[in-house]
Amino acid sequence: MSYSANILVIDDEESMRAGCVQTLAEEGYRVQAVENGQRGLEMIDKESFDVILLDLKMPGMPGMEVLRTTKTNDPDSIVIVITGHATIDVAVQAMRQGAYDFITKPFTPEALASVVKRAVDSRRRSLENACVDLALYDEKPWADMIIGRSPAMMRVTQLVKQVAPTDSTVLIHGETGVGKELVARTIHHLSRRCSEPFVVVDCGALVETLFESEMFGHTKGSFTGAIDTTQGKFELANGGTIFLDEIANITISMQSRLLRVIQEREISKVGSLDRIRVDVRIISATNRNLAKEIEEGRFREDLFYRLNVVPIHLPPLRERRADIPILVSYFVSQLSKSRQQKPPRISGGAMRFLGERDWPGNVRELRNAIERAMVTCKGDVIGLDDLSASGSVLEAAASGTASAEHGALAESERREIIRVLKQFKGHKQKAAEYLGINRKTLREKIRRYGIDMEGE
Repeated sequence: MSYSANILVIDDEESMRAGCVQTLAEEGYRVQAVENGQRGLEMIDKESFDVILLDLKMPGMPGMEVLRTTKTNDPDSIVIVITGHATIDVAVQAMRQGAYDFITKPFTPEALASVVKRAVDSRRRSLENACVDLALYDEKPWADMIIGRSPAMMRVTQLVKQVAPTDSTVLIHGETGVGKELVARTIHHLSRRCSEPFVVVDCGALVETLFESEMFGHTKGSFTGAIDTTQGKFELANGGTIFLDEIANITISMQSRLLRVIQEREISKVGSLDRIRVDVRIISATNRNLAKEIEEGRFREDLFYRLNVVPIHLPPLRERRADIPILVSYFVSQLSKSRQQKPPRISGGAMRFLGERDWPGNVRELRNAIERAMVTCKGDVIGLDDLSASGSVLEAAASGTASAEHGALAESERREIIRVLKQFKGHKQKAAEYLGINRKTLREKIRRYGIDMEGE
């Protein structure tokens, strides 16, 4: 598998939990177990699980209630119910509530591994299907994709599908690296203007003295150096979509000139009095709080209302951690295709670290980390060593946060090694394979971190 599947076991019997954990850990899965339904729902709310094993008969909250709540909150979740009552009625009821499959106590390790493997394969196919939703294929196939099954990204996807066929003006806001241009391109691709131009304007690069020439064009001889008549961005986008990226970066003066064009849908080239009608859809984006910019006099309120007809907020990656395994799987797959190489597997420790990071650079930073790790990876498994050898620590050094970042990585690695050693009952070869490192490297890390399993 290209990612290490994350399994949750919810069962009140300690022996059953221990048996499931041991069997599934030996299959290479990351496994966690809790003793009741309430605790299970708390875990599901905090973390994304590929497969949930759920006992139907437990004290306290019944398993069927846990199943209903889980499927209501996340219809795509995969739940395998465990029952000691092998009746058709119980199985049918669970399946009607959305269970993927069921397994009857007592069961063999082989039976458990088999049903979980089918569920994991189903989950993987679901993630792959998520990756092709709203896909645009160009020379950078990894870039033009809205990927995610978290509730926040599902809302974004639904809104994009709703607004795309209209001609409504859209304002996309979100932090750097969340994919604002990607969403703008997707809206254009799904619109009736999809066969017409999509023109990107980097508002941060616009110079005030050349603003009108850049945006509206100029006539030959209209100023020194104007050796030809040119088309501006609005004219180039005629019939299609113009994307004003980081709109908050333009000055009040430029905002006034832009507002006039948006209101009148007409432009005049520099050096000409002729009016040219333009038919463009306007999509803007910003990483700033425009309400605050208006309050402090840096952004025109009337322009804001013209641009903010349909607002779309893209959440940062730290607020949708459930999407990280999907994104990692997709980046590994696409980068491997572009390099014509076999996709490496992501070790459990590496995936755990990726899921715990805050990713201040968001999806863009995550993708870069995966690409660098694939370059430094010497085997067919990306482990924690490959991530620490990638650029995250080096970039942090440039910003003066290297020691904190390196310390966080080291502590995360130490905790993961202890957890995996406990999971495999101190079996170093199995733990090393799970972590994506060899046994010698694991012994060195145990020594370096001063890990004493007897004292842990």
